[in-house]
Amino acid sequence: MGLRTKFNVVLWVSFVAGLFIVSVLSREILTDNAKKEALRNAEVLMEVAKSVRSYTAMEIRPLLQKIPTKDFLPQTVPAYAATQNMQHIQKAFPEFYYKEAALNPTNPEHRAIGWEKDIIEFFRNNSAVKYYSNERNTPNGKHLFLSRPFKITNKACLSCHSRPENAPISLIKRYGSSNGFNWKHNEIIGAQLVSVPMSVSLKRADEAFNVFMFSLAGVFIGIGLLLNILLHFMVIRPVTKMAKNANTISLGDMSVDEFNVTGKDEMASLAASFNRMHRSLKSAVKLLDKTKT
Repeated sequence: MGLRTKFNVVLWVSFVAGLFIVSVLSREILTDNAKKEALRNAEVLMEVAKSVRSYTAMEIRPLLQKIPTKDFLPQTVPAYAATQNMQHIQKAFPEFYYKEAALNPTNPEHRAIGWEKDIIEFFRNNSAVKYYSNERNTPNGKHLFLSRPFKITNKACLSCHSRPENAPISLIKRYGSSNGFNWKHNEIIGAQLVSVPMSVSLKRADEAFNVFMFSLAGVFIGIGLLLNILLHFMVIRPVTKMAKNANTISLGDMSVDEFNVTGKDEMASLAASFNRMHRSLKSAVKLLDKTKT
């Protein structure tokens, strides 16, 4: 195995090992950043919904309650306001999902289904947990969800949701008397859910990963080619010429030209040493010839 082959084996094995290690680390970092981006989007949506709920409870409800009417006004309900607001957002971003899910809701549209029930049960079994996020698979790809529990901490809520006979007649007329009652103080009755797609963030991470790895591989290949060129002109070619001259001299031909020594590097020093050896050997051969004659 020649010097060039040995050099390239070590070089490219090192490059491949380095690329593998970098690819694993960069993939992990980019995927983690994609998940953080998706979680950040979910947090923003959650805060928007919470802000709408708070604004409705503090600003809209007091104004609407001053209107003399026997009809139930759903606009006074924070859950209704938040849901309607998020539906407008979903028109622009249909892949986003928002729901105020409950096991026993007043509005049937808020009834928990499937995975939503599991989240509510998780909060009921872990009452100290304030937020819970995880990933889930959907027909449209992987989503990340963020949720928080709905806990009855305000006893005023029980004026409408304890027993049907205590609820406003207008509410009964709109939603009936079968749902949204028998709630208890400090009971977790549901969860606020936000689900956002991870596909966009993961796709962006994949694109960044591919660009980074192709660029890094290109740099490695360029360095490898450059090192091979330097190896050829600075080591392989001079050594090959020295070996050829040494072989010629060993056969008794002293007419080979000396090397042109330029620079002060190791190869220049080796060439100078070879020239001195050549001259010494040439002088010794001449002296030996004179002695014979």
